[in-house]
Amino acid sequence: MKSPLDIVRSRYPNALSTSDTVDAFLDLMEHRVGIEPRKIMLADSICSDDLNIIEYPKRAYEMLGPFKLGGLDGFPFAGLTGMGAFAHHVPSEGAVFVFHGPHIGVSKEGDTGRILRPGQARHSPCCGAIHAAIDKMANDGILPGAITELDYQQNTIEQILLPHRDRIARARCAVAESTEVMYAAIEERIDVLVSRTKYPCRYVVIMGGVLINSDFDVGSFCSLRRLLCVDTETGRRVDWLDEFLDTSTRLATQSSRAVPTANRGVRGCG
Repeated sequence: MKSPLDIVRSRYPNALSTSDTVDAFLDLMEHRVGIEPRKIMLADSICSDDLNIIEYPKRAYEMLGPFKLGGLDGFPFAGLTGMGAFAHHVPSEGAVFVFHGPHIGVSKEGDTGRILRPGQARHSPCCGAIHAAIDKMANDGILPGAITELDYQQNTIEQILLPHRDRIARARCAVAESTEVMYAAIEERIDVLVSRTKYPCRYVVIMGGVLINSDFDVGSFCSLRRLLCVDTETGRRVDWLDEFLDTSTRLATQSSRAVPTANRGVRGCG
């Protein structure tokens, strides 16, 4: 019998629960730079999906924030103005923490791209914006450069995916492949915003990954792609990801023993 974490790790091998991710991050911040949660200003660039609010890790609220940079599927639509406003909310002798990434569903039965939401009897798409863009692209409904005022965020996602149409069509799972495209676009934009923003603190920490939602009675997970600490005084960038994953193994093991079990591996679009 596989646990929900095992099911998620069938597609995302380094996944942790979001609560374990936050716990390990806060421990690492205190160990590496001696900064406690109440002095960390948090901004996230994740999808505005209500499920991401419902499943937001409780310990994250020990930090200041979160300031919301993201819109549909986590793209940082708040832009330079949002990043600049957030940056100047950091306390003296504190740190900035930016988490970014798209999201995808993996149900406890192993379906990729669909989950069971609170109060619903049937599984629904996650991320819905990605599903809609894939369907529209498959029907030749996306025109290059077509961005409207009434659906700006969705149209932007469509334009991000459109150049990768053939890659997505060939993929075993179009939703998972589109999520990878979105991750790359979000990471690139976050880096531009960070490079053009002045932070009144010494440390800026950037965590990037794919946020994985599961059924409402399971919770959410995170598969990290990077964890960088930038020293604003020296410009030095240190990669913390390997250390983070090593120190979080214990937390993941504890979680896998505590969560309910499921009986199948990743299926659906695989």
